[in-house]
Amino acid sequence: MVSSVVSDMQGARSAHMKVKRMLPPVVRGLLWALIGFLIVNTLVSEVFDRMPYHPYVTRPSVTLGWVAAVIGWLLGVGAWEGFMKPYFGGTADWVVPNDWRKYFMYSIDHKVIGMQYIFSSLGGFLIAGFAAMLMRLELMKDHMWIFNNPGAYLSTVGIHGTVMMFSVGTVALIGGFGNYIVPLMIGANSTAYPRMSGISQWLVPAGIATVVLSPILGQWTTGWRGYEPLAGQDPAGIVFYYLGVFALTTSSLMVSINLTATILFKRAPGLTWNRIPMYAWGMLTVSLLNLIWLPEIQMTFLMGLLSAIIPLPYFSQLGSPLTYMEMFWLFGHPEVYIIVVPAFALWQELLPVMGQKSLFARQWGIIGLVFVMILSGLVWAHHMFTNMRNSQMLPFSFFTEMISIPTGFSFLVAIGTMWKSNLRLNTPTLFILMSLFNFLIGGVTGVLLADPVVNLQAHDTFFVIAHFHYTIIGGMVFSWFAAFYYWLPKFSGRMYNEFWGKIGAIWVFIGFNGVFFQLFLLGLKGMNRWVPVYPSYLQPMNFEISLFGFLLGLGFVFNFLHIAWMWHKGPVVGNNPWHSKTLEWQTSSPPANTNFDPIPQVIGSFYDYSDSKLAVATPYSDKKS
Repeated sequence: MVSSVVSDMQGARSAHMKVKRMLPPVVRGLLWALIGFLIVNTLVSEVFDRMPYHPYVTRPSVTLGWVAAVIGWLLGVGAWEGFMKPYFGGTADWVVPNDWRKYFMYSIDHKVIGMQYIFSSLGGFLIAGFAAMLMRLELMKDHMWIFNNPGAYLSTVGIHGTVMMFSVGTVALIGGFGNYIVPLMIGANSTAYPRMSGISQWLVPAGIATVVLSPILGQWTTGWRGYEPLAGQDPAGIVFYYLGVFALTTSSLMVSINLTATILFKRAPGLTWNRIPMYAWGMLTVSLLNLIWLPEIQMTFLMGLLSAIIPLPYFSQLGSPLTYMEMFWLFGHPEVYIIVVPAFALWQELLPVMGQKSLFARQWGIIGLVFVMILSGLVWAHHMFTNMRNSQMLPFSFFTEMISIPTGFSFLVAIGTMWKSNLRLNTPTLFILMSLFNFLIGGVTGVLLADPVVNLQAHDTFFVIAHFHYTIIGGMVFSWFAAFYYWLPKFSGRMYNEFWGKIGAIWVFIGFNGVFFQLFLLGLKGMNRWVPVYPSYLQPMNFEISLFGFLLGLGFVFNFLHIAWMWHKGPVVGNNPWHSKTLEWQTSSPPANTNFDPIPQVIGSFYDYSDSKLAVATPYSDKKS
């Protein structure tokens, strides 16, 4: 008996030493990715598809080599020991250290995965923001002076939009805060599919790197939309656009499957549908949106990729040039709501806590989220008013304006909750109020653009860019910062500095509106997007906008540095500094490895602040649950 115990201990110790002796997982993942790419690319270009005078890297070889590289990357960071070996019946000898190193390797802990997603999204945000700074630097003058040619500028525009949309907009609040917060909110100790979730995270840095490195294969001029048949005229860089977006959307799809199953099947006893927290409702609706529309856009990108490497003439003049636009925007406008629905949910999640007042008209807030999800698939063609008959415009104009009604429900719930409340005007509240203001401008101008007469005048001008950024950056990113400051004590057990938090909020608010409100005026004056060379009379306003753009970029960096500093140096606070009633604040801050022991039992509403009673009874004691 003793000898068997000793033998087991020695085996465990040897397994642990085996893991410790290997390369750091990220380094090993990069090495395996490089090896996989070189082997497969060489086999395809030099053996199976050998042609005289062909380069070493061809479109077919780089596509298959990329697949091998991504597989090697995923296995190298830990999926081999943590996912593949157990799946085939082997022992899981993957040891995750309980220190900073756990964030740089494969993990099945939803809190670690959430942090990894947050770091990955933050990296994508900084990369896309740097590209935006280069764009604004170029536009300070009416002729080209930073980039060598228009193709280089357009590639930068494409990298900015692609990384911002697919690694920040669809990932930051869903993969990051969704993975970390939702299980805590619903009283669960894990997500439904933790191993799949651990893999999905590592597709984000792979996708970002693919898009950023795409100009190595040649400049591409289609922007974040990858328009065909224009893309068919681009060099091989467009291949990496399709592959990078495919990796990012696959990650989002896996997150959505996991969060949907978690909310449906992992809720604590007593957490009925009419008690689910608003942020969890937002995650559920946006996950369903992803499950509906991400496969559609992935099919579209797959067809574009096949057109680039075979070629398949489906989108060329032999096929249907407008088909790609239809297929892209069929996803493209639900994508907007994939990004902003979590922001709506955050408004309704934070304001009752900050005002210590019951959530106003909660049912209507949920109805608004659900109907935004339903109507979002009926509005796509307003992006194509310049390409359709007059008789087709009316129904799409109608549904585009109709979607403002359920969107307005979120505003009414927020305003009703703030009415006569003792609202604490702290940093998270400021960011929420700024998000409300910004999205209101984006929504009103969206109604204008839904009118065909206005749309035909403003189409492809900076007016559309301003509307889009007021909706996405103004709505989602400002709510993202509110979530950072609100849940910082949960992540770290420490509080930010209120004075510097408010300075950071006001800073980015001034910088943001200084840029994008002027873009409305610039667009009405005739400034087209996608062009680095423009009429000289627009140069003074472009120069001023660029200065505000640099101010905005510095404001974002300031907030990130402040959050990072307070994460480690901020004053220690209690487990529930906001006096919230939701479940994530009824456990330790930061949470232990096991969120709840035992599982709690929910007996009331999380948003009833008419008294000081919690919505949780004596912790649930049935260990089998």
